[in-house]
Amino acid sequence: MASGAARGASAPLHEDPATRSHPRLNLPPVPDGVFSAVFEEAVQTLADAGMPYLVMGGTGSSAYGRDRWTHDIDLFVRRSDAGPALAALAAAGFTPNERFWDWLYQATKRDVTVDLIFRTTGTITVDDEMLDRAEEVDFLGVKTRMLPPEDLLVIKAIVHDEHVPRHWYDALGILARCELDWEYLLRRARTHGARRVLALLVYGQSNDLIVPNRVIERLFDDIYRS
Repeated sequence: MASGAARGASAPLHEDPATRSHPRLNLPPVPDGVFSAVFEEAVQTLADAGMPYLVMGGTGSSAYGRDRWTHDIDLFVRRSDAGPALAALAAAGFTPNERFWDWLYQATKRDVTVDLIFRTTGTITVDDEMLDRAEEVDFLGVKTRMLPPEDLLVIKAIVHDEHVPRHWYDALGILARCELDWEYLLRRARTHGARRVLALLVYGQSNDLIVPNRVIERLFDDIYRS
C-alpha cells in the first residue's frame, strides 16, 4: 500500500502558484483556485450521486509520486456509470461531451475538463478490487478516492509512448515514493502489461529505486520461462 505521506500529498501540481497552463496544447491559463474548486465540485457531485470513482491520470500521479502540471481531471468509472455520472455533472453546470464514446466522456467547467474514463489503454477497466483497495485521501484540500498506486503504475507503464514520455516518469515517481503491495502489482502486471512493467522495474532498480529482486525474477519467469 502507499505510504501515508504519498497518499496525503497536497502540494501544488506545478511550480507557478498563480496559474496552470500548457503552451503546447494552447490551453488558457487556469488559476490554481479554480482548478481546485472544479476538482472538489466534480468529485463531490459523483459522490452525492452515488457513483463510485477513482482519481487517476496526472492528478493521481501528483498525489502519489512527482508534482507535475496537469490540465484536466481524470476520474476512472465503470462503463455502466459513465452516462449517469456525465448527467450528474451536466446537472451541476458542467458542459457534457460524449464524442469519445468508446473510452471516455468529458465535462467542462470554467476551462477545466473532467475526463470520465471507463476504458484505458490495454482495455483496463474499473473492477471491484480496485474500488475495495482505494483509500480516501486529502488532495488539494479535497477528500477524494485515489486509484491504487499499483494499478496507476501499470497503466502508466502501458500508456507510455514517444509523444507522452511523462507517463514513464510518472510511474517512476510512484515507484520511488510509494510503499507498494508487490504481490498485487505482480497480479495486475501479469494480466495487463507484464513486459512493460518488467522494463520499468528493471530501469527503476538501475536508478537505485527499491524494487525487490524476487519481483523482477518472478515477472521475468512468467514472461520468458513459463
